[in-house]
Amino acid sequence: MEKIKKNYLVKKRNALNEMRAKDMTLQEQRFLSIYLSKIDKDDESTRNVRFTLNDFQAIMELGRLNIAYIKKATDTLLSRVVSVPIENDKGKYIGYSSFHLFKDCTVITDDPAGGYMEIDADDKALPLLFLYKQKYFTYQLSNALRVKSSNQLRMYELLKQYEKIGSRILSVEELKRQIGIDDNEYPRFGDFRISVLDVCQKALAEYTDIKYTYEPYGKKGKGGKILSLRFFISKNDVVQITLPEFIQQHTADDDSVLSDFDKKIMFLSDACDNEFSVPEIVVFYDLMVEHLPQETVRNDLKCYDYLMRKYRYMNMQNSKHKILHRNAYMRSIIGKDEELADAKNQTETTKSTYAAEIERLEREELKAVGIEDD
Repeated sequence: MEKIKKNYLVKKRNALNEMRAKDMTLQEQRFLSIYLSKIDKDDESTRNVRFTLNDFQAIMELGRLNIAYIKKATDTLLSRVVSVPIENDKGKYIGYSSFHLFKDCTVITDDPAGGYMEIDADDKALPLLFLYKQKYFTYQLSNALRVKSSNQLRMYELLKQYEKIGSRILSVEELKRQIGIDDNEYPRFGDFRISVLDVCQKALAEYTDIKYTYEPYGKKGKGGKILSLRFFISKNDVVQITLPEFIQQHTADDDSVLSDFDKKIMFLSDACDNEFSVPEIVVFYDLMVEHLPQETVRNDLKCYDYLMRKYRYMNMQNSKHKILHRNAYMRSIIGKDEELADAKNQTETTKSTYAAEIERLEREELKAVGIEDD
């Protein structure tokens, strides 16, 4: 795959820019801008984009190169739904269409060329991303990298779209919708002005290639309520930052790079739905080494399957009888299949007696590790 260029351009179709951005974090909106800068809008075959894990870590500000964090970030990206307005022939808003932006991703943690993640656009999103000839705008990626909040990035894009015109009129209601602010947030215009409009105005003047002023526009509502705003947009000279520079600034120290053992532990953590901490998963693995055949321990997939079965078994038992100390219970059932199987298969054992047996095993493990039961 090609390396990151210094001056990627984001080309964004107007219809995509009018989407509702509710619940998308700054990191997710920034990722979308970077994705747009790495595809060729005239070539649909570029829809699958690859990032090194180090670059993805920096872009999403994950802190550590941790497979659990990466999985959470990619799962969230795949789950994001955008709503794009639908207009009739006269340009009147008549509804909206909702769909996912991305359909799948692949994460490889161990590869001769280094770990990477690949992400592909959803088929329904393709008309917004490729093969359009008009009604789009362009900006340098740097502008999406330097702003500090999702509000600021959305305000930048909404006004950048109209930079050539020099002004844009938006109702306060529509502006909130497009930024991603709920209708019940900032019910008083004064609060909205101070917390959003003025903060964004200062940020864009400091970090982006445009700046703006604004004033009330049109008729006012009941009690003199401001209903619409006119924004005046002008060019702004700022120092641009390249994507490699941004990644360098947001890359964690070298000690965050995963060793083979770290990768194994992070992989096993997912088998338990990332419920337990890294030290706890290490203890589980140590018990597996002690009790399981070496052919299982040496095979990551077999270890994963074994731990996942134990985790599912615990959750099944928890649905019958509340397990208070889940970590201790997991330790108690690793390598002790026969003992629990005997308890489970005693057909004459009543439900209460069986629950007591489960609790006995849990207490036994707690005493072994020096933890008093509540």
